[in-house]
Amino acid sequence: MSELYRWGHSRRYNDYPSYIKRIYGGRVQKISVNVGFSCPNRDGTKGTGGCIYCNNKTFKPGYCEPEIPVKEQIEKGITFFEKKYPDMLYMAYFQSYTNTYAPVDDLRKLYMQALSANKKVKGLVIGTRPDCVNDEILQMLRDIAGDYPVTVEFGIESTIDRTLTEINRCHTWQDSIDAINLCEKYNIDAGAHIILGLPGETKYEMLAHADAISKLPVKTLKLHQLQVTKNTMLAKRYLQNPDYVQLFTLNDYIDFVIQFIEKLNPEIIIERFVSTSPLDKLIAPHWNRMKNFEIVAKIEKELEKRDTFQGKFYKE
Repeated sequence: MSELYRWGHSRRYNDYPSYIKRIYGGRVQKISVNVGFSCPNRDGTKGTGGCIYCNNKTFKPGYCEPEIPVKEQIEKGITFFEKKYPDMLYMAYFQSYTNTYAPVDDLRKLYMQALSANKKVKGLVIGTRPDCVNDEILQMLRDIAGDYPVTVEFGIESTIDRTLTEINRCHTWQDSIDAINLCEKYNIDAGAHIILGLPGETKYEMLAHADAISKLPVKTLKLHQLQVTKNTMLAKRYLQNPDYVQLFTLNDYIDFVIQFIEKLNPEIIIERFVSTSPLDKLIAPHWNRMKNFEIVAKIEKELEKRDTFQGKFYKE
């Protein structure tokens, strides 16, 4: 019989699909929603230009346009999936830019439009920045969470302030700590995004992200390898000087991710190991055009080969 880890099954990391199945009882898909929000590092409130790596077109479905009503975006997303998976349930995913960056009454209206768009929509996921939540917003989300599961996903990106300045995030690591702890206060699940390979970060510093995140009440984690995409400041700097960033090879990334999750709190659910930008927008790295699931399979195979697992070297 395969070993059962502390998350209750034999997979060598605390995986998101198993968690979702426990919560919803079956397959669940996120439906992206775009309502035209901006970011404080774009509109001049804190800065301009946005994050140096950001090109939202690399992950936005075609139906996600702010001119399309929320209900219609949800319906189009469901129509895309339900032909193949008629029993699928859905979560409304406010994904593009900063989705708490508006007055609370406007936010409540938009979130409820998404949740009421279709009876198959059973939860809410909100992507935002750690400097764009407050007590009023989280109180509103706690009210919604009485009827629907709610997760707030924070683009932390790095735990190093030097890096956050370099990539034009215009917030600090302390902002991330405060936001995640505030979510815990209101009993709202907090997710975190980390980008591995950002300019100037050493391997030691990147591994230290795992230690720092493990100390916080983070429910889910998404890992992303740094990608250079077209029409970004990162692309401009990279093309002028390829040594500006040290991009991972696929094998090096797999090796690093395993070391990373060995240090990670086993209570944290890993939602993503890699990101994949459309090839027509991607400059580097290409990794032989491998898809996410193929890379995940390689990570799982290597975990087994090394007989290791998430949290193996985690220190309480």
